[in-house]
Amino acid sequence: MLIQRLRGYIFPNIFAMVGTSLYILVDTYFISAYAGTNGMTALNLVLPVYSTIFAIGSMLGNGSATAYSLTKAAASKNADMYFSGAVLVDLMLSIPLVLIGLLCPEQVMMLLGADRVIVETGRDYISIVLLCTPFFLVNYAFTSFVRNDGAPNVAMAATIISSVFNIVFDYVLIFMLDMGMAGAALATGLSPVVSMGITMVHFLSKKNTIRFRFMLPKFNKIIWAGRLGIGYFIGEVACGVTGFVFNTILLGLHGNVAVAAYGIVSNISVVGMAVFSGISQGLQPMASEAQGVGNIADRKAICKYALKVGLVISAAIVGTILCFANQIVSIFNSEQDMEMAALAVPNLQLYILGFLPSSANIILCGYLGAIGRDRICAFLSVFRGVIAITAFAFVLSGLFGIFGVWIAYPSAELLTLLIAVICMIRTGL
Repeated sequence: MLIQRLRGYIFPNIFAMVGTSLYILVDTYFISAYAGTNGMTALNLVLPVYSTIFAIGSMLGNGSATAYSLTKAAASKNADMYFSGAVLVDLMLSIPLVLIGLLCPEQVMMLLGADRVIVETGRDYISIVLLCTPFFLVNYAFTSFVRNDGAPNVAMAATIISSVFNIVFDYVLIFMLDMGMAGAALATGLSPVVSMGITMVHFLSKKNTIRFRFMLPKFNKIIWAGRLGIGYFIGEVACGVTGFVFNTILLGLHGNVAVAAYGIVSNISVVGMAVFSGISQGLQPMASEAQGVGNIADRKAICKYALKVGLVISAAIVGTILCFANQIVSIFNSEQDMEMAALAVPNLQLYILGFLPSSANIILCGYLGAIGRDRICAFLSVFRGVIAITAFAFVLSGLFGIFGVWIAYPSAELLTLLIAVICMIRTGL
């Protein structure tokens, strides 16, 4: 019964996250077809901005939803204040990012390493993304709370339908209306509005137990929610850190072509990360519930099952990409740039090996956050996503050039997993 119920959370969440990752891949494909290597380079330079926005939304959305589940399991009547706090804080935090999008998008592109050509290519894209920050942030809160209020299928439908909207309008705006990268950004920026509209199916239903309160967020409650969501935050920031570090190193080693090649690799890896994040977020409501009522056996069973699912899926993804790397890269290489293909194919095959330990790391961090072990979760997340990947990238690239950049990711993930296993054994988790 436990595992059957757990599947009802994990698999809808996997489908939802995969849906999100697929629209990112389609976005990448359309931009590649419309703007070529320059478009790919601009898109890849903007990814750290995406990661920052998603990190904030994920931390507050998932962290507040975790606090809601833990509090609700303890029979508190004030559990739904976390929803109100998350929405209001999301709106407040979006203000400076919106202003940056209005006032200085070109400066942000240059800060991310763009030259004049790439700034011109990506200026409108990054501006629109920043202007849509409130939608991205609030949508995280909506879908996270719907999932934690016993409606994972509604959260899945919201995410998948909004992804389909993004894909369709990507094509319409980029090609039919000839809006190029600005059209791609607009389709992406409006998709969370569709998602929030669908989640209202639950919020307006009789099954809904969450109420929005017009009240100032309580600082201590927001801090606790942020601590519970810190693993999600660092996990998203890690993508931005990795992207920035890799882009910087690759620009110095091989210029824009290397960054474009990494853009293909990193965007393909988004699918795998989405699956593992889906498992991590899917286990959270039930793990938090088990922790809240003190059911240790169920809590551990949930973790073990999630790890098994992650291992099977990661092995399948790695095997598929190792076999079909050439065909996969060619899909995103619209100009058939031989130099970019020569960089992307073998390096994708090296980079993707990191999926095996990464799946376990992401799931364990999600589990630790779900049961309130925010300190261990934060340590592992920071070590994995910032310290280890940065150190390995600079050291190994210095020793082995571009080859060292690509093996930095699997090396960092493997070391993190070793440390995670030691932490879990010593703490009895």
